[in-house]
Amino acid sequence: MEPQYKKGRSWWPGLKILDRYIIRKFLGTYIFAILMIVVVVVIFDYVEKIDDFTETQATFKSIMLDYYLNFVPFFINQFSALFTFIACIFFTSKLAYQTEIVAMLSGGMSFRRLMWPYFIAASVITTLSLVLSLWVIPVAQRDCVAFEQKHIRRNQRFQYERHIYRQIEPGTFAYIRGFSKNSSQAAFMALERYEGSRMIGTLEASEVKFDDESKRWSASRYITRSFDEKGVETFTQYRNLDTLLNLDVVELGRVSELIKTMNISELNDFLDQQRAKGSPSIRQIEVEHHTRYAYPIGTFILTLIGVSLSSRKVRGGTGLHIGIGIALCFSYIMLNRVFEEFAKGGTMPTLLAVWLPNIIFTIIGIYLYRKAPK
Repeated sequence: MEPQYKKGRSWWPGLKILDRYIIRKFLGTYIFAILMIVVVVVIFDYVEKIDDFTETQATFKSIMLDYYLNFVPFFINQFSALFTFIACIFFTSKLAYQTEIVAMLSGGMSFRRLMWPYFIAASVITTLSLVLSLWVIPVAQRDCVAFEQKHIRRNQRFQYERHIYRQIEPGTFAYIRGFSKNSSQAAFMALERYEGSRMIGTLEASEVKFDDESKRWSASRYITRSFDEKGVETFTQYRNLDTLLNLDVVELGRVSELIKTMNISELNDFLDQQRAKGSPSIRQIEVEHHTRYAYPIGTFILTLIGVSLSSRKVRGGTGLHIGIGIALCFSYIMLNRVFEEFAKGGTMPTLLAVWLPNIIFTIIGIYLYRKAPK
């Protein structure tokens, strides 16, 4: 007589009744955990910000659609690995405690075969996380940030640093002071040209305006300075500056905030552009690029660890499994943050630093898999 898990019609070729049961329970637990936490977070966040909403007369429709509808996907994706891990451990440890996993293995199912429906469910979660991370969340963040500036962070609308220094092409740097987004005007701008470490000339202007349509910078007056090899300066005054620079106004914002509002195509183009300019923010952009892939892929690793860890029946029951699992999951999140800072600071190569936590926990997952009941 065939084992029970091999019987039944499948809505996916190769999937049996037990496979569908595990996938349904795993994804159901994952969705339930997300909904429960999201409801709690939204309620507490609303209570905390209700005074700001009331003072700025934000409508309920605007709060829900412009803020929370865009905030929730970001929150879900940020903690997707934790939700996946908790769902996996909670459901699997319950099966183990009721000796159902022992019955499956005794009925002829291998532990490797048991992992199959878990990884199908993890594939669904990973695909969702990738779509959110690469395309949905960056676009949603734009509306969310705009709402926060209008209704929450009214005293923190200044999005640009007082002193901005950017390389616009090899050997040419732009210094901008006091740029205002509302007026599209900077108090002062200087273009500096270098040969090696020696400055060979500058262009300086006050009250410089930026035209959003033509992407040109203009000023009523400007001066140029040039320096020969002996350091002798030549000073010249001009009127009516009108120039096109390889510098868009969006590049003047804080890079950490700017790149979070770019979808993956925009981020790739921006990274190529900054590499061509030799920008000092390249590492920060590369970290953002790699993390958008590394975090979703981590779902498979945490699923492997969760099933391997919680498939054995122990005296502590579900509580012990959840406790150990949460400790491992927070360790994973902490390592990701630590190595991200290493990458941004140049201590480690960006690619290695971002993916190293996944490599470490893959090794842990393989070890736990080998120790799991067979």
